[in-house]
Amino acid sequence: MFQLFNMIAAIILITVDMLLGTYPLLYGIYALGIFLPSLGLSVRRLHDTGRSGWWLLIGLVPFVGGIVLFVFTVLEGEQQQNAYGPNPKLAPAY
Repeated sequence: MFQLFNMIAAIILITVDMLLGTYPLLYGIYALGIFLPSLGLSVRRLHDTGRSGWWLLIGLVPFVGGIVLFVFTVLEGEQQQNAYGPNPKLAPAY
């Protein structure tokens, strides 16, 4: 859901920037503001699948790295507790 709302906000901001003629301004501010939360959520997703957050660096490998990172993030998380904690889907609802 985070990526969906992030993409919608980015499209809106890019459109507004283009209409105003200040293309990188609003989107650039938004991109800087969302960088750390996006990084944290990516690491959390890799932890859910039992991988270290350092696997994000594989995205720097041209062509193949982005595909491998995409596959890692869409895989189902581990059902049992792993080295990074319990399965968040099995957490009790409050």
